[in-house]
Amino acid sequence: MAGRFEQRPTRTTVRGGRVVVPGPAEGEREGEAQGQVSAPRAADGGVGGRTRSWAPPWPLDLGLVLGPLRRGPADPTFRATPDGSVWRASLTPVGPGTLRVSSRGGVVHGEAWGPGAEWLLDQLPRMLGESDDPGAFEPRHRLVALVRHRRPGLRLTRTGLVLESLIPSILEQKVTTDEAYRAWRLLVRKYGVPAPGPVGGRMFVMPAPRVWSLIPSWEWHRAGVDNKRASTILRVVRVARRMEEAVALDPVAARERLEVVSGVGPWTSAEVVQRSHGAADAVTVGDLHLPGIVGYALAGDRDADDSVMLSLLEPYAGQRHRAARLILLSGRTPARRHPKMPRGDIGLL
Repeated sequence: MAGRFEQRPTRTTVRGGRVVVPGPAEGEREGEAQGQVSAPRAADGGVGGRTRSWAPPWPLDLGLVLGPLRRGPADPTFRATPDGSVWRASLTPVGPGTLRVSSRGGVVHGEAWGPGAEWLLDQLPRMLGESDDPGAFEPRHRLVALVRHRRPGLRLTRTGLVLESLIPSILEQKVTTDEAYRAWRLLVRKYGVPAPGPVGGRMFVMPAPRVWSLIPSWEWHRAGVDNKRASTILRVVRVARRMEEAVALDPVAARERLEVVSGVGPWTSAEVVQRSHGAADAVTVGDLHLPGIVGYALAGDRDADDSVMLSLLEPYAGQRHRAARLILLSGRTPARRHPKMPRGDIGLL
C-alpha cells in the first residue's frame, strides 16, 4: 500500500531523487503533435537570450537528471516552473549565466543569458547526460532492475563546475538538511549577484571565490554555519582555481585533489564528483542514512554500516553511485525508529 504514495523526502532521498517538473501545457502538446515546436519564450517580459536545440537519442527526464543540483525547494540558484522548464543560475569560468531548459516532443530547448550563456549552452548535452553510459549498468537485484525499468529517463548529470557543488556540500556536513539549505539560501541571496536574464530578481548566482573569502565571521554565524564548516569553505576558495581544474581529471584523481584541503573528506568529495563529473562509481560513504537504506533494500538489514553497504554494492563496481540512486528512487526505506536529528540554529545564540 505504501508504494502507492510519494515517499517522504529525507536528506538522502532528496539528494538521490527527482524534482517534479510539470509537463507542457495542452496547447503546446497539440502543436508538437502537428510538428510545430515553438521557439523558447522570454519570461516576465524579458529579452530573449542565446538559444540552442538538441535532440537526445534517449528518453530524458529533466527532474531526474537535474534534481541532484537543487539544494532545497527555495534554492536561489534553481527553479522548476509550471511551464515545464528548469532554470539554473551558475558561475561559469567566463562569468555569471542563467540557463533555462525545457523538453518538448523529444527536443531539448536551451536558452541562456549573461556572460556565461555560451558556456552553459555548450555544456548543455553533458549536463543532461550525454557523457553518461547507463548501458554499462547491469542490475543484480530485482528491485534495482524494476526501478531502472520504471525510470528510463535517468542519466547522471555532468556540470563541469566544482565549486558550485563543493561549497553547498561542505555546508551539509554534520547538520540537518533544513539547516544546510537555509545557510546556502541566506548566503547566496546576500552575497551572490542577481542572475542575468528574465528572472525577476528571484534567482541569484553564487558568490565568486573572493566574495566568499570576505564574508564576515558574524554573517556565517547568522546563517547557522559553525566555524569548522566556514573555515573549510575559506580554505577551499583560497585555492579555487586548483579546485575547478579538477574537472579535467578523472573522478578518482579529482577526489584526491579535493581531499587535500583540510575539512574535505570522502563524503564531500563523492557528493561533488557525482555532479561535476557524472561519476557513476562515486558512492557516498559516511552518510547518516544511506547505508541503512541500501542495506534494508538489498538485504533487509536496516542497521547496515558503510562496510556492509559497500559489500552489497560490490556487484555494481564501476556503477555503485547509479545503483545507490536507483535504490533511493525505489522508495524502499526502513520505517523510522528514532527521533529526527535535532535541528539547531547557532545564529540564535
